Amino acid sequence: MAISRSATKRHGLPTVVQLRLTPAPGQAEALAAAVLLCNQAATVVSRLAWQHRVFAVVELHRLAYYDVRAQVAGLGAQAAVRAIARVAGAYANRRATKKRAHIFRAHGAVPYDARLLSWNRDARTVSLWTPSGRVTVPYTGRPEDLKAVDGLPVGEADLICRRGVWLLQVSLTLPQPAACEPVQGFVGVDQGVANLVVTSDGAVLPGPALPGPIGGNGHVRTLRERRHRQRRRLQKKGTSAARRVLRRLSGREHRMMTDLNHQISKYVVREAERTGRGVALEDLQGIRGRVRAHRLQRRTLHNWAFAQQITFTRYKATRAGVTFVLVDPAYTSQTCPDCGNISRANRPARGRFACTRCGLAGHADHIAARNIATRGVTGWAAINQPHATGLPSPRRDRESKPPTSTGGS
Repeated sequence: MAISRSATKRHGLPTVVQLRLTPAPGQAEALAAAVLLCNQAATVVSRLAWQHRVFAVVELHRLAYYDVRAQVAGLGAQAAVRAIARVAGAYANRRATKKRAHIFRAHGAVPYDARLLSWNRDARTVSLWTPSGRVTVPYTGRPEDLKAVDGLPVGEADLICRRGVWLLQVSLTLPQPAACEPVQGFVGVDQGVANLVVTSDGAVLPGPALPGPIGGNGHVRTLRERRHRQRRRLQKKGTSAARRVLRRLSGREHRMMTDLNHQISKYVVREAERTGRGVALEDLQGIRGRVRAHRLQRRTLHNWAFAQQITFTRYKATRAGVTFVLVDPAYTSQTCPDCGNISRANRPARGRFACTRCGLAGHADHIAARNIATRGVTGWAAINQPHATGLPSPRRDRESKPPTSTGGS
């Protein structure tokens, strides 16, 4: 019998909330043993998969299930199943680039499904599988996260130990609101390297519109250059103290840029929601292969987090019921939004735009954002254009087909 999923899970929005576990010392040792055991099992399965070149989850389960349970003492049945699924997922997208078997870190995150954990929402505790038996651990979190765990469908969770703090990252499914019609047009968003984001309203982000210690795009570049020089100096030194500092600094720049992209996407979506507009961004997929950059600029180009910015803006817009579209990025910074003139001569300098036909002048990123907003309106109209005959498409609706002739005059 097929398992039916709820309408919320079928059509909802996946999200992740983070809870903090407060285990007793004995419970923390049991959780640490579970993390080590599950990662060891995943490494054993990964070596088997690489040796036999078997990467599909069903075939890998047949190949490795009994072997991994025999080699890893104390591993439960469902924990072995989840280890096999982890390995299949690890090889799913990176198999072609792998030169050797994937090794799982000893203290990496371990997935727990409904058979490995259970919730007591009234007592705010969660029961987790460990090799020595289940442990019941209290959890805390932000009020909105606790409310979401109490009332929404809960999926798989990841158990993480980060600097001695035990965390549980839980996947949830939010109900998806209906997207509002962008009656006031679109907010165009131009992404760049010199300026991370410039909107069609003229807002330069990051900037005064965003709270926090980041003063602007120049400040971001200065911070990233400083981190790069610091990492290079420590890596060249190579001492144990230098490696210790590198571990402490690990991920700091990534966390800064992730937080900044969250702030930017939140601002853009809130502005669109407030004014009754949609959000239009450039479809920059494959741009690193199309753009030719000088060797001194390659690091800046390849550290550009445009894909993360698009992902954050898309899911925030979907949550808020704001229309989101991706448009063609070709010639957005060389096209005049007033007269439509397209020419490379319209860009006399990197940040300047001056139309050679009508004389419109302004910042090149702002002009590009205005063009993106216009293409968003055009793209949305094309998406929602009815069938040319005024009737539903025959491929989608059989009733739209003309009646079959019965012959005769």
